[in-house]
Amino acid sequence: MNSQKSIIFLGNGPLADAALATLSKNFNILFHARTKSDLDIVKQLKLENPDIPAVLASFGVIIHQDLLDLFENTGGIINLHPSLLPQYRGPSPIESAILNGDEEFGISIMKLGKKMDAGPIYYQTTIDGASLTKAELYHQLATLGTEWLVDNLFNLPAPIAQNEDKATYCEKLDRSMSPLDPKKPALRLLYEIRAFASWPKSTYTFYGKECIIHTAHIADTAESPLSILCSDGKYLIIDEIQPAGKKSMDAKSFLNGYKK
Repeated sequence: MNSQKSIIFLGNGPLADAALATLSKNFNILFHARTKSDLDIVKQLKLENPDIPAVLASFGVIIHQDLLDLFENTGGIINLHPSLLPQYRGPSPIESAILNGDEEFGISIMKLGKKMDAGPIYYQTTIDGASLTKAELYHQLATLGTEWLVDNLFNLPAPIAQNEDKATYCEKLDRSMSPLDPKKPALRLLYEIRAFASWPKSTYTFYGKECIIHTAHIADTAESPLSILCSDGKYLIIDEIQPAGKKSMDAKSFLNGYKK
């Protein structure tokens, strides 16, 4: 017989996957909601199990007040938001922090409310993420947040209200952000490559072939034919590249195959 306490989980994407990895080892996941249509099941399960809490990570669906009210007795629907709220409210907190050149990254455990990412906070912590990839940031922040929930979900402290005067917001990522623009400084393009890894991906055309740019570095001179002269006079040197429809490869392999 499973003696683990049960929870409901709502979420999609890398943050949700990383959070679920920890939660599923410590709680019985009674139901995993992935879509808007799943919310009817969440409501029914809560009515049948009044003491069951819910944890949300990157769900991407508006939760209406009637469902929020059902979870008041268990501290509300508990949301993992990967920023040091009230900074970076919105759909792309990790990516926005990378684009801003942040070295410190945060995770906030908060009570979900009607206003986006504005609910009171149960817990926050930060990591030094200057050298981490986007995937590593997602994983480490989600793990830190869920490890705290393992110890505290069924005995939550009093949440603390956010300071609205310090709130900042981030935008949703889309494919229009993919092309690397040499009119920008080299460091900005380096941030974009890191922030847009996996989605929406940074792209540039070399030798008539559109390519995804996976890794690069900055130099004062054009170290290879795969160099982009940027607005600040610096060069973005491509290290790992993926031609459309092909596998990722290093710069030398690309040049051997595509440079005429």
